[in-house]
Amino acid sequence: MHDPGRSAEAQGQPILSIRGLTKTYASGFQALKGIDLTIRRGEIFALLGPNGAGKTTLISIVCGIVTPTSGTVLAGGYDIVRDYRAARSLIGLVPQELATDMFETVWDTVTFSRGLFGKPRDPAYLEKVLRDLSLWDKRGSKIMTLSGGMKRRVMIAKALAHEPEILFLDEPTAGVDVELRRGMWDMMRGLRERGVTIILTTHYIEEAEEMADRVGVINRGEIVLVEDKRTLMRKLGRRQLTLHLQSPLEAIPPALADVPLELAEGGHALVYTFDVQQESTGIAALLRRLNELGIDFKDLQTTESSLEEIFVSLVRSR
Repeated sequence: MHDPGRSAEAQGQPILSIRGLTKTYASGFQALKGIDLTIRRGEIFALLGPNGAGKTTLISIVCGIVTPTSGTVLAGGYDIVRDYRAARSLIGLVPQELATDMFETVWDTVTFSRGLFGKPRDPAYLEKVLRDLSLWDKRGSKIMTLSGGMKRRVMIAKALAHEPEILFLDEPTAGVDVELRRGMWDMMRGLRERGVTIILTTHYIEEAEEMADRVGVINRGEIVLVEDKRTLMRKLGRRQLTLHLQSPLEAIPPALADVPLELAEGGHALVYTFDVQQESTGIAALLRRLNELGIDFKDLQTTESSLEEIFVSLVRSR
C-alpha cells in the first residue's frame, strides 16, 4: 500500500490531519465547531460521543460525502477537497446503514467496489479479505439471503476491497451479537497489524476500552478531549476500596468525618474513594484509624472506574 510517488515527507506525516473544521447546515444547525484532530498512522482511534455530537458529520466530511463549511483535512498528505480522488482512494468507510445492492452476490459487490476506485483486478486479494471475514463460503450468495451480522461483514469487505490505508467504522458492531463482536475486534487488530489505521465510532464503551490506542470525546460539535486510553483511565479513573464490616454501622463515626467514606449495603460496608494519581492512597492510614476505633472488617476489595463512567462524567461536566 506504500505509494513510491508520494514524498518521504508525506510518508512521515500523520495519516489524517484535521484543522479548524466546521460544518453549519442550511437550517443553521452548527454540527461541528472548529475541530482539530491528528490521527497517527497505524493506530486504532475511538471517537466517543452521545447521539448528535457530530461523529457521523465528521466522518462524512473526511470521506467526501458532506462538504465542510471551513477548515482543512489532509488524508495521507492529500487535501480531501483539492486532491479528492487521491485522498478518497486511501479511505475505506463502513457506514452505520447497510447500503448495498441486496440482489448482488458477495463476490460481485466486492469486485465492483474495487473497480470503482480504479484498482486493477486482484482476485487473490479479494479472496483473502473474504476469508478473513469468514465470508468466502458465501461468495456466491446474494446479499439479501445473509444474516444481519454477515451483511455487516460484507460492508467491511466492500470498504477493504480497494486496499485503503484508513478505515472508518461508524458503529461497526451496533446490533451485532457478542460472539460476532469479538470476532470483529480480532479482525480490526489483524488490520492494524497490516498497517491500516482504524477510526472507530462506537456507543459500546467496552469496545473502546478493548480496542483503542487513543480515545477522543466529541460533544456538541467540539472535541473535548483526546488522550491515550491508558493515560485517560489512569488520570480520570477513580478507585474504590470496599470494606465489608464484621458489625454494621448506623453512621460514619465523627472521627472519620475528614475521610472520603460512604456507608453501603445497609451499613454493612464502608466505601473509600481514592485517586490513583496521588503518591499516597491513604489506605494504610485509614486501616490504622479503623483499628483504633475498634471497627473490624472481614473482607476488602478494590474496584476502578470503567471508561464508561469516565465518559459519562466528562459529558455531564460539560
